[in-house]
Amino acid sequence: MIFEHEIPQGSRLYFGKIAKKKRELENKISSFFMEKEFDEIVTPNFSYSQHQSIDDETQLIKISDETNNQVALRADSTLDVARIITKRLGRTTSHKKWFYIQPVFTYPSNENYQMGVEWLEYDNVSDMINLTSEALELINIKPLIQVMNINIPKLVASELNIDLSLFKDGEVAKLFDLKIKWLDRLLYASKNEDLEDILEILPTKIKVEVKKLIDIVNDIDYKNTIVSPLYYTAMKYYDDVYYRVIDGNLTLAKGGRYKSEGVSSLGFALYTDNLLKLLED
Repeated sequence: MIFEHEIPQGSRLYFGKIAKKKRELENKISSFFMEKEFDEIVTPNFSYSQHQSIDDETQLIKISDETNNQVALRADSTLDVARIITKRLGRTTSHKKWFYIQPVFTYPSNENYQMGVEWLEYDNVSDMINLTSEALELINIKPLIQVMNINIPKLVASELNIDLSLFKDGEVAKLFDLKIKWLDRLLYASKNEDLEDILEILPTKIKVEVKKLIDIVNDIDYKNTIVSPLYYTAMKYYDDVYYRVIDGNLTLAKGGRYKSEGVSSLGFALYTDNLLKLLED
């Protein structure tokens, strides 16, 4: 039996002080984005292309439009923003820096608010991570930023002829069982100095991608930063350097480099609800 005052599990309700804090947080972050010359966009809640953004399509909430084409509630904002700006609004604007404040929805009834930016046709990840860290400092928190390069586990899997799922599933013990010195050193690496110390013993293709990671981290101003060279994400569109912001068990933000319509761009999203939890504590 469902009572009329109940709300679906996973949906959000804000009232009183927490609603005020949410609005204050969104106003502060949106003002910061505008100072950095990002313009605002609010995309439709329904999308035809969410399957290209989400690795697990069972997470999509799907319905049909008036001609029986399948649409889904927005589960991710990045590719929709990029496509709408480049394809639908391309003739009316040449602006490349956009931000959004809006919820995303996943099956069965999960609702999560995000504050994010997309920097189209730009690929300096260090600048995006520095922008993220400035936003965090604006609200007086200093969580950990973890920086990865998705190409490294892909190349390691290819070099050793092992399944990429070992990295995706975090099966570290099986990787140590291979007893390969340079792989063990990569598994232990958490700082740029660790990566620099093993550059000379890495296979050539892997060395190139590790050096790319080193160079990017060297240009980050934020001090509470680590590297995770063998971390692998399941997100469909990030295809190069990627990062996430964490505090304990809370993920506060994710971002990185991706391609849309063959053009490299950058984006990140701050997770409003997790930030509110942290600020409450």
